[in-house]
Amino acid sequence: MISDFLDKRSRLVLQAVVQSYINSPEPVGSRYVTKKYDLGFSPATIRNIMADLEEFGFLSQPHTSAGRVPTDKGYRFFVDALPVSEEAAGHEDISNEFINHFTGKLQVIKDDMSVLFSEVTSTLSTLSHYVSVALPPKPENTTFNRMELIKYKRNIVIAILLTDEGVFRNRMLNVPEEVTQEDLNRIADYINVEYAGYALDEIRRTLVTRMKYEKVLWDKLVSKAIDICEQALHIAEDDVFISGLYDVMDLPDFSDMARIKELSKAIKDKHMMLKLLEEFSESEGVKVVIGEENSIEDLKGLSVVTTTYKDGERPIGVIALIGPKRMNYARAISMVDVVARCVSKTFGS
Repeated sequence: MISDFLDKRSRLVLQAVVQSYINSPEPVGSRYVTKKYDLGFSPATIRNIMADLEEFGFLSQPHTSAGRVPTDKGYRFFVDALPVSEEAAGHEDISNEFINHFTGKLQVIKDDMSVLFSEVTSTLSTLSHYVSVALPPKPENTTFNRMELIKYKRNIVIAILLTDEGVFRNRMLNVPEEVTQEDLNRIADYINVEYAGYALDEIRRTLVTRMKYEKVLWDKLVSKAIDICEQALHIAEDDVFISGLYDVMDLPDFSDMARIKELSKAIKDKHMMLKLLEEFSESEGVKVVIGEENSIEDLKGLSVVTTTYKDGERPIGVIALIGPKRMNYARAISMVDVVARCVSKTFGS
């Protein structure tokens, strides 16, 4: 571990400095640590230890006369040192009553994926005051069950897709005006018989092949069925849900307009968010990425707490919190974990 060479005194002082800075974004001095924490060391001893921690790269000093602030390395030590009991203690902030209510609410709205994940990200950002991001189940993790096609207007059809995970996707499709409801019923019957039990991305690959090589051999109705099915199963690349930008702007870390613009640019780039979340799509447990550890350049001034949600034991999607490096890590880890468990319970029921 990053802190294996630190002695017990250095670890205690480093934990105190990081916790103090998380509580209040002011450089932390040795006198403050002495008064705030009963470590049993004199101010001079603490001052010397803090100087050593700065030399080791765990702390930095913004100004010569100022106290110290944690570096990315210091935050990493702090997160790695969080005992399991302290992480779990954050669950006390979320009552069982809330968990049951939230899970019940997700059960009611789970037949509309957009509504469900909008609720998940909105709730998580409200609880944490950080930016919340969610990646819905990926096509390879979503199994087709059946489809209904309903004529809405002359050339518009509503496609209702049900997956084995119990989630509906509603899409409006463009079709030739001459297609009747009877045609749509026959097309839906064909698709349901032909593709039930297949993963969505597998169906799309099959459709592309059939459309390319066999379309000329099939009758017009089957050709229309392939086209409609391809439209209905399309998974947009920007299927990422984001909430909480205005919540995080209230934090002192983003009092600078330049930092707000930087954060806004990063989280509004859905392709970037998709890349970020897909890095953790197969991970187990909660992961914390701090500052320079981020693979995405625009996120190197931020921290990300992420975990997967599951259908049974199978990870099918990702949720995350994005906030300042000075985030309350124990609480953020707890929030992400609890909400992911609620989502998993919804999909697994």
